[in-house]
Amino acid sequence: MARSDVNRSAILAHLGAHGPASRAELARALAVSPALMTQLTKDLIADGLISEREQQASQGGRPARMLGLVAEAGRAVGVKVAADHVAFVEVGIDGGVVRTASEPFEAASTTMLTELVGLLRRFIDGGADTPLLGIGVGVPGEVDAQASGVVNSTQLGWRNAPIGDTLRRELRMPVLVENNVNALAMAERLYGLGQRHRSFLVVTIGTGVGAAIVIDGLVVRGTSGGAGEIGHIPVRETGPVCSCGGIGCLETFVGEAGLVRTARERGVIGASAGIAALRSAAASGDAAAVAVFEEAGHLLGRTLAGLVHALDPEIIIVLGEGTADWEHWSFGFEPAFRAALMASRRGLPVAVESWQDDSWAQGAATLVLATPFDAEGLAGEQGDLVRQRLVTQAGVAGDGASGSASPGGAR
Repeated sequence: MARSDVNRSAILAHLGAHGPASRAELARALAVSPALMTQLTKDLIADGLISEREQQASQGGRPARMLGLVAEAGRAVGVKVAADHVAFVEVGIDGGVVRTASEPFEAASTTMLTELVGLLRRFIDGGADTPLLGIGVGVPGEVDAQASGVVNSTQLGWRNAPIGDTLRRELRMPVLVENNVNALAMAERLYGLGQRHRSFLVVTIGTGVGAAIVIDGLVVRGTSGGAGEIGHIPVRETGPVCSCGGIGCLETFVGEAGLVRTARERGVIGASAGIAALRSAAASGDAAAVAVFEEAGHLLGRTLAGLVHALDPEIIIVLGEGTADWEHWSFGFEPAFRAALMASRRGLPVAVESWQDDSWAQGAATLVLATPFDAEGLAGEQGDLVRQRLVTQAGVAGDGASGSASPGGAR
């Protein structure tokens, strides 16, 4: 792709991540000359992708005109695949959520690929009449590469599932597939706390437990895309068999199923009760219920202390459905985590963020919006196709209204 095209897409991504900015601010942030920035923004305004806003307050000189995104200039669709349902989200080019949906889904079904295509097609067809830049898919498991999207997931029962190729062929649209926690980390990098940090950990607690590792601004994927699978770190020599086949894995004790199993064994909740009953008991002050979360926090804290020593992040960001109960987790987490750290690292900040049901899918949509920052080429040819749609308004408008690409639009 031409350098000017990369700069154009980087301008859009910067405005989406940071909000309106002046031409001078954009030139400094993207390290291009003021003259080139003037020409690039002139073209983007002509294409209807950005518009001039209010003037910036003057500090003695001529007040600068602010530039912002035209929300209708593009959109992305994010998909979070779970064992029993699929969550969808449509976001604008600025990352703002336009609409969401959730549909039942049997990941273990022999027809799951056909069903996933049908659900996605229905969601896309109900979208806004604006250019669709691409589709991001987040899955719990290993993904060989964002561009090819071959998935291995013990949670979903998938082995070498050709998710990327199938969706691209059937929907004729750029598709990027990634581990769901890595997708969240990219969202943090663009829109969250990660904007202010070059190296950080994103840790998710809920149905399972996982992590994404960001070092010097880049998500670490590992050899096979499986970096960050902290749920399978062995923390005890005995225990239930994990979905990965191991014994004593962290996830079997601190994942939702592990919490429920412990609570049932201790009589904290009934034999058929689930996580909702455990949460309710803890919220009402039941000491035994709180202890279940506290012990899980203790195990998690010691495990993350080991990761801190190995990776030296600036901050840990905790996300996921389980954060709703963090006040109970923290009783065990904080003392165990701090005590296990070297003295020089005991002040490491841990940020626990609020969680919405569509956050997983919103993270997946960020795979599309993050392509201008894809310095390592993780998105491959699919990222190039997204960028082409982003910077070529005429082509985007022609392809995006119906949610279908022209022949050859995705390969």
